Amino acid sequence: MKQFEVYRNIRKRAMIMGLSISLFALMMVAAIGSLLIIIFSFHFGVIVCLLLFNALLYGALLQWVKKPFQFKVVQTFPKTISLKQLNPFDYV
Repeated sequence: MKQFEVYRNIRKRAMIMGLSISLFALMMVAAIGSLLIIIFSFHFGVIVCLLLFNALLYGALLQWVKKPFQFKVVQTFPKTISLKQLNPFDYV
C-alpha cells in the first residue's frame, strides 16, 4: 500500500534559491532594507557596500544550510530537586 507524507513535513523541507523558507525571508528582508537605503542615499560607496553585504549574506546563509550550526544542549535542571537550603552556614 502506498504511503503519503504529511503535508506539514513537505513544507518544512521546501527550498527557495537553495534556502529554507525562513532563511529566504531573512534574505528578502535584508534586500528590501538595502533597497530602501539605496533609494534614500545617493553615494556610490553605499550602493557597492550594500550589494557586497547582500552577496556575503546569501553566501553565508547557503553555507549555513549545508552545515547547520549544532547547538549543544546543556542540562539546565539538576537530577534531583530538594527543598534543602544550600548555604555554607550550619544553623544547628
